[in-house]
Amino acid sequence: MLNIDGSQGEGGGQILRTALALSMCLGRPFRIHSIRANRRRPGLQYQHLAAVKAAAIISQANVEGAAKDSQTLIFKPGPITAGNFQFDIGTAGSTSLVLQTILPALILASASSSVVLEGGTHNPMAPTFEFLNYAFLPLVNQMGANVDASLHRRGFTPQGGGLLHVSIKPTTQLQSFDLRQRGNIIQRRAEVILANLPSHIAQRELDVIRHRLSLTNECLYSIIDNNTQDVGNVVSIIIESENVTECFTAFGKKGLPAERVAEQVVTMAQTYLNVDVPIGVHLADQLLLLIALAGDSRFITMQPSLHTRTNLAVIETFMGSVMTIQQIDDNRWEIYSKG
Repeated sequence: MLNIDGSQGEGGGQILRTALALSMCLGRPFRIHSIRANRRRPGLQYQHLAAVKAAAIISQANVEGAAKDSQTLIFKPGPITAGNFQFDIGTAGSTSLVLQTILPALILASASSSVVLEGGTHNPMAPTFEFLNYAFLPLVNQMGANVDASLHRRGFTPQGGGLLHVSIKPTTQLQSFDLRQRGNIIQRRAEVILANLPSHIAQRELDVIRHRLSLTNECLYSIIDNNTQDVGNVVSIIIESENVTECFTAFGKKGLPAERVAEQVVTMAQTYLNVDVPIGVHLADQLLLLIALAGDSRFITMQPSLHTRTNLAVIETFMGSVMTIQQIDDNRWEIYSKG
């Protein structure tokens, strides 16, 4: 049984999620200790327990230690089962992070699946639905699967209540992945989501983006959603290129002027535009596990984060030295998975 230190590197819940995903795909049991040991609330929280429960159901696993605040977990997977699943996180915990835990196993299953996830769909510390839909899932589908996500209800913190439907048509083998060129930029656009907040907030944010990125009104979108349980403000800039689409997001919060929120996301987008890479820092982190499973795959990104390097360490624990990082110049790194 593999033994994993849950406090290593970045020390967050991604260590657990990556371990669960690889355990299911490779059929390798593991024990993880010191889960989120250095966090303000250490151990398993409801979002992490939802991921464990979902993984256990899909892989018919034997699990020990799956309790709130537990810092030790044993996970022994069985065969992956396709089917129709519904998972309710019970809080505003991220539906996208639970999905990314179980997705690799389901795209390698023997039959199609559908998954309904209830919880948070727009969380400051997790990929938003827009990131999944515009940036991540199109690349997953390039690797041979057919995954479609639809947002039926947005969920913000602290109440959650969002609803995400995902259909998954699997592949017998993930295709190799090569993304070293971004290609020409086709379109840049911005989307502002407001939930139970004055409409002038969106206008102020879009005015900043229009000015800073020289966008026309046709590339600026405002979405008013007053059917949620919470207030919410999400600002996304989507950059569509020939070979990849990237999505950058900032969240409004009480006391932070709308202009500052827009400036934050503009800075992210401009940093990406000024560096000749196809894959941004966060998207790179999401692709690691898939290219490790596919093998003979590579992409170019910006300087890897501690989160990415921690993820790579967990992959190495399960699969050995299949991943390499090579710095190309001051701004670009290539991440490669061996065949």
